[in-house]
Amino acid sequence: MADTDTVCDPGSIPKVVSILSSLLEHVSEHNDVAPSTSPTSTAMVPRATASAFQGLTKPAISVRDYLERIFRFAGCSPSCYVVAYIYLDRYLLRHPTVTLDSLNVHRFLITSVLTAVKFVDDICYNNAYFAKVGGITLMEINYLEVDFLFGVGFELNVTPVTFTSYCSLLQNEMQYLETQQLPPPSSRLNCFTSEEESSNCHHKQLAV
Repeated sequence: MADTDTVCDPGSIPKVVSILSSLLEHVSEHNDVAPSTSPTSTAMVPRATASAFQGLTKPAISVRDYLERIFRFAGCSPSCYVVAYIYLDRYLLRHPTVTLDSLNVHRFLITSVLTAVKFVDDICYNNAYFAKVGGITLMEINYLEVDFLFGVGFELNVTPVTFTSYCSLLQNEMQYLETQQLPPPSSRLNCFTSEEESSNCHHKQLAV
């Protein structure tokens, strides 16, 4: 098993990791200062605390550095990060009063990637190794994994259409980043209210 102190060439970081980290950093920083109301309603509904995912203090490591650390040491394929993005969006879709912020985004990240790598890759490290990479205990990551699985309703299958749609969303995000024109902050990870809407929109884009 590789040691987590092993050095990895920074130039080997794939674009999907950089784009996803920038997106999540943008969303979580916006939500840190946003009003404590439900993002899907105009009513003054208090945000729900993300239970096990909610920390007491903001981690010293940035979202970008944290995700790059996961990539360097967890050995996940690039596809895992797209699937982790899909799972995270599914969780938020099922829990509209939960928003990503600096107190929970790191735990959501390590848990969604752990869930994705087990579903996508043939070989992966165990939970104890992921806990070490993520800077949390084995007991905590086990609990987070179970909580996350129930949170997405054990809906882990990702169709090729859905995968392609989310890849397209990340590509659009990359274009914004390259032109240094970030889209307006959103508490959701994308503009769609469902994966079906995302897929339909993607089909329309292909038809243009």
